[in-house]
Amino acid sequence: MKIIDISWPITSDITTYKNKSDVQIIQTHSWETSVKRESQLICGMHTGTHIDAPAHFLKSGLTVDQLDLNSVIGPAQVLELSLVTNKITKQDLVNFNITAGAIILLKTSNSNLAANSLFEPNFVYLDSSGAEYLASKKIKAVGIDYLGIERNQPEHNTHKILFSAEIIIIEGLRLAHVAAENYELICLPLNIVGQEAALARAILIKK
Repeated sequence: MKIIDISWPITSDITTYKNKSDVQIIQTHSWETSVKRESQLICGMHTGTHIDAPAHFLKSGLTVDQLDLNSVIGPAQVLELSLVTNKITKQDLVNFNITAGAIILLKTSNSNLAANSLFEPNFVYLDSSGAEYLASKKIKAVGIDYLGIERNQPEHNTHKILFSAEIIIIEGLRLAHVAAENYELICLPLNIVGQEAALARAILIKK
């Protein structure tokens, strides 16, 4: 069994959405002064690899602690979309064999960006037609290799289409080192009560 970590490494200089630069790792105790090590992390819920819950954009949507974890554990298919230059549309997805109940991970050129580079405003994203197509396939979750699944959509249509279809969104994956194959995914959000998102650790398992 091979375990592949596809999580975004968290550092104080990590790429943040629109360069918010809101991540701080503070050493509160050091070995030299306290003969122990302790530290504190300050960051937003949408830092690095994270799960968006429906409450992010739906008034009565579930919060992250209310999600069924079965939605982010199970068979996953990595789709090779590295040649897409702007947005992932329905036409980019129709030739893939997507089955109901699958977890779909979108591997794009975003994964080639360094984990601590400046935010790329023109990242590849999933547009409304792509979201509607995935909803029609009745998948249970979708992940993408950047800090947002949509880009400059004033009504946040991609999120709302997916959430309304009870599809969970995973953002901030790292997929450059992952072949476009079938895997088992485990992506568990922190159990933070009442919030719209939470940081997560994501791994793929190849047997």
